[in-house]
Amino acid sequence: MRSRARSRALVAVVAASAVFMAFIAAAPQYAYDGEPQFVADPVDHVDTLIGTGTGGETVGEINNFPGAAVPFGMVQYSPDTVGNYAGYNYDNPHSTGFSMTHASVGCAAFGDISMLPTTTGIGAQPWNAWERIAHDDTEQGMPGYYRVRFPRTGVTAELTATARTGVGRFRYPQNGRPALFQVRSGASLAGNSRASIQIGEDNTSITGWATSGGFCGKPNTYTVYFAMKFSQPFTSHGVWDGYAVYPGARGAASPWSGGYVQFPAGSVLEVRTAISYVGIDGARANLAAEGGGSFDDARAAAVYEWNSTLSRIEVAGRNIRDVDTFYTSLYRSLLHPNTFNDADGRYIGFDGAIHTVERGRIQYANFSDWDTYRSLAPLQGLLFPKQASDMAQSLVNDAEQSGSLPRWAFANSATGEMSGDNVVPLIVNLHTFGAKDFDTHKALRYMVGAATSGGAGLGGYVERPGIATYLALGYAPHTWEFGSDGWIADASITLEWSVDDFAISRFAESLGDSATAAEFQGRSQYWQNLFNPSTGYISPRGAMGFFPDGPGFFDDPLTFGQTGYEEGNAEQYVWWVPHNVAGLVAALGGRAAAGDRLDRFTRKLNVGPNEPYLWAGNEPGFGVPWLYNYIGQPWKTQRTADRVRGLFGPVPDGEPGNDDLGALSSWYVWAALGLYPTTPGTPILSVSAPVFDRVVIALPQGKFLRISAAGASGPNHLKYINALNVDGQGTDRTWVPESIVRTGGELTFSLAAYPDKAWGTAESSAPPSFGAGSSALTVNVSQPAVTIAPGDTGAVKLKAQRMMDGVGGYSVTGTSTDGGIGVTSASGQFGADGSAAVDVAITVAKSVPEGYYVVFLSTAAGGSVRKSIVFVYAQRGSEQP
Repeated sequence: MRSRARSRALVAVVAASAVFMAFIAAAPQYAYDGEPQFVADPVDHVDTLIGTGTGGETVGEINNFPGAAVPFGMVQYSPDTVGNYAGYNYDNPHSTGFSMTHASVGCAAFGDISMLPTTTGIGAQPWNAWERIAHDDTEQGMPGYYRVRFPRTGVTAELTATARTGVGRFRYPQNGRPALFQVRSGASLAGNSRASIQIGEDNTSITGWATSGGFCGKPNTYTVYFAMKFSQPFTSHGVWDGYAVYPGARGAASPWSGGYVQFPAGSVLEVRTAISYVGIDGARANLAAEGGGSFDDARAAAVYEWNSTLSRIEVAGRNIRDVDTFYTSLYRSLLHPNTFNDADGRYIGFDGAIHTVERGRIQYANFSDWDTYRSLAPLQGLLFPKQASDMAQSLVNDAEQSGSLPRWAFANSATGEMSGDNVVPLIVNLHTFGAKDFDTHKALRYMVGAATSGGAGLGGYVERPGIATYLALGYAPHTWEFGSDGWIADASITLEWSVDDFAISRFAESLGDSATAAEFQGRSQYWQNLFNPSTGYISPRGAMGFFPDGPGFFDDPLTFGQTGYEEGNAEQYVWWVPHNVAGLVAALGGRAAAGDRLDRFTRKLNVGPNEPYLWAGNEPGFGVPWLYNYIGQPWKTQRTADRVRGLFGPVPDGEPGNDDLGALSSWYVWAALGLYPTTPGTPILSVSAPVFDRVVIALPQGKFLRISAAGASGPNHLKYINALNVDGQGTDRTWVPESIVRTGGELTFSLAAYPDKAWGTAESSAPPSFGAGSSALTVNVSQPAVTIAPGDTGAVKLKAQRMMDGVGGYSVTGTSTDGGIGVTSASGQFGADGSAAVDVAITVAKSVPEGYYVVFLSTAAGGSVRKSIVFVYAQRGSEQP
């Protein structure tokens, strides 16, 4: 997810630092020691500076942060740079210090409770102070640890973290200048509506709080509280309110408030800071629960936790750059969502009240579901079903407190950011891949409720706004009812709700509710109601049922994408029917036609929202490489997946776009394994070639998924599949058994340097499509108005497209609001590409008075009937062209 306004502004790419690039260039790429060995300590292959730069000219910042955190922790203790809305950009040398909370998202978020160690005097405006970062050997980022030097002052900062605390060690130089430590309570990246700071009377502590929100212009708010403890007493102190500095004062309250404390020159200072969303007492209790031991103890514990967590996937390969990129991507896939409850179990709910999470569980927050349901949720459900169960239950808890499931849950609010009802496939994907320990029936009840009546929450939030119109028409029309922020995204909403309804269908089926499953399986085909056979695109459509005249795709250079679509255009969105690819392929004219169109679409990989090519760095394009598996060209899946993997690498600019809370990183994890969850709501894993010779994935209950692909790594880089064995049995399927996510198993790939155009090409080799409830055809009258003189005959051109295989013939009939207007019936066969163009003759009797009339056309094929409206103007003396 990206903010359109911010993304338009972020078009300049600055080269990564020469020092860092020289380090990368000097690092070995391949390791030769016989058979590739499994990585012993994955943390040694994570560099948190990877992916902290810029993802491309049109796609802007990657928005990752390099600082210290533990898996799914509340705290992300990390540096910030001036003017970057996710906190940090490697190409920006100006640092405002270190703050306690971060998220890799496309709008200003978090960055709460900032602190800056310096030897520069307090000055007149300390709230604007910054220091230059040295990208040299001093700077180091690894799981649970970050270190950097500020060359102007000589201060070196080290950061580590527990779940709810950040631990900093700051070394000040022996240069005779006092050691100054600034704390900004009012410095959140999205601004603050209020903030407060209180310097403790014991001269070793600071407390305070900050209220922020306004995510992507939404009305959400949250308040974070902090308690800070110093390893030694400070010698002087003061505060500010954003207007003036007050030396010696201990408290300030304003949206720009902050304070400072001072220590002797040359101090080595340890600072522990805990946060809480419940209150200052909660922050103090978190500090007491997690604040024991030394800095080195906390660092060692964080590194141990990360090593254990990352070791759920073991890889063996010769290409060190691939290993580093993989484990860094896996690391970033496990930073969010975030622990939200205090150590005692208390958390602030969506209703503003304090709740206590069930013993043994964690309440999680921050779900960017539009981004993360596609590849992150399946990965987390597969590897960490306990945590994934708590994530799903957290969202159910949110619904219990607010009335509906939250879309894009941020702290304790539903922002409703992005289109679709994507909290639904997020929960369903967590469940499908392993999360079983949550209130599934209550989750289904909330899903169905929103999909039926909208799902009203708090503060005007509605889970599915416009649902009554959608159900009445079978699609979201191109009206402001389906728009926000100055943008209408009706085509995207229809596509997303079709996927969401399919996920509900699969979820209901898994829970034994066959009636709900059947109803929502039918609704999952509503995407067909926007397929325009005149253009071959899924297009915006008016409330009267008319498609706009003109091409399906067009570029408006003044907008971020094409109107009707969320961050993209018609060519990019036509491919987003993951649950019924076979139906989409039929609509596009068959396997050969779809393949040719995919070839054109994937010619360029990362050009943003305004060109008719794959935007690999944005979520709607994530599954595109695996579409070739559905049309008998799996070698192109293998080649395209490898090309997109090539956009990632172990450098600051090493991702092709905004990471979006791990969405992009998790894509790389799956792609590097040679698997991808192509169909939300199902455990279907479609295959491509892995990048490692061996992989072992630890599953629950002592089970393992083992992958072998001899020759995948190394300079020859074998990337084409010529055979696949599943548990010792050969298969030509381009997907693996759905049960493998539960039972584990062994996948053995045989790879070659050149495409094998025989393996996996049969229609039976394609992954499943779910076409139940489909219409057999779609129709359009591109110019539905005609003028005919009484006594004459005119015609309109009707275009029909077969939407499923095996439908041979069609018929067209019609009626009118006046008995003197008749329609000549027509019938025929669909062409080889599944299309039919029909001239429908309309006769106006001489007795018909001049005026406007309506003709109703019915086109039937394969048991389906599509209705069309034509306006007839009976005018004497008119001539047909």
